[in-house]
Amino acid sequence: MQNLSTSRSLQTALATLTDPRAESLTEHRLLDIRMIAVCCLLCGRQSFTHMEQFGHAKRAWLRTFLELPDGIPSHATFRRLFLLLAPQSFAEVCLRWTQSLRTAVGAEVVALDGKTLRRSFDRAKGRGPLHLVSAWAATNRLVLGQLATAEKSNEITAVPELLRTLELAGCIVTVDALNCQKTIAKEISEADADYVMALNGNHGTAHAEVQSFLEDARHRGFAGVAHDFVETLDKNHGRLEIRRCWISDQIHWFADRGQWEKLRTVAMVEAERHVGDQVSVERRFYLCSLPPDAKLLAHAVRGHWGIENQLHWVLWMCRWAKISAAGAPTTPRKTSRLSAASC
Repeated sequence: MQNLSTSRSLQTALATLTDPRAESLTEHRLLDIRMIAVCCLLCGRQSFTHMEQFGHAKRAWLRTFLELPDGIPSHATFRRLFLLLAPQSFAEVCLRWTQSLRTAVGAEVVALDGKTLRRSFDRAKGRGPLHLVSAWAATNRLVLGQLATAEKSNEITAVPELLRTLELAGCIVTVDALNCQKTIAKEISEADADYVMALNGNHGTAHAEVQSFLEDARHRGFAGVAHDFVETLDKNHGRLEIRRCWISDQIHWFADRGQWEKLRTVAMVEAERHVGDQVSVERRFYLCSLPPDAKLLAHAVRGHWGIENQLHWVLWMCRWAKISAAGAPTTPRKTSRLSAASC
């Protein structure tokens, strides 16, 4: 078995990439070039010139794990190499590496969400903005994988493809209302994971039935309806938020229950916010394969919000795709919040 520290090494992962260069024309080790480039991008720099400058600035540190027999490659060397590298191969290597970094956590919440990246379009070349679908491990605070799509409308077809690349056994996968689809529920179930899927008005009858059942049950104090309930309170920055979660496994009334793979419960989450004299109440409704455990549901829903509040973009795969397509790495600015709808 491969040593854990070795299997988690970025250097080990990058060493598996095939060198596309002619052997007689190589001056620098392929691994050295790739490691310098990735470390540079992780530090927020963007161009081939930055890669060369980073190499010179961090030469002493780089020599602790790289050979660098011919010194630091020039910016032209970085450019020539990345024009030859296949973006998909690099993406697969990054995916394997990030999954090796993930620590096994019981009921880990993996949030799936999409984001259209600002300033990623190129009108001069007729390119629209880039839309990325990400899988975010909430407890590990780690992006497990990303998949680029041409438009947000393609997100529904991209999510199953991303799910098939991930090891999700034992996880709780959360998705927003856009991806609340029967096919996605099936993909998650086949990966031996549970799901929490948000409903909204666009789901027509399904949303109306779940909303009607849960709101009516609450109005009657859930008399005669088996359920679980939890309430939490957060107070910070002058804001008080009370969250209430109800979940029930009594779904015999739900007409489409047989069409949703392993559907087990329906749930309602209410957020009551107090900001000064202003009070707002928002309710969300969910289809779940979870048992009727309100604390677990609250954990999953809260974990999904992490993809909006905690995910900062370090887009290796996006950058390499752009390098291959345009011959120079261009990267959208980092953002501390995503604007896509939350679960």
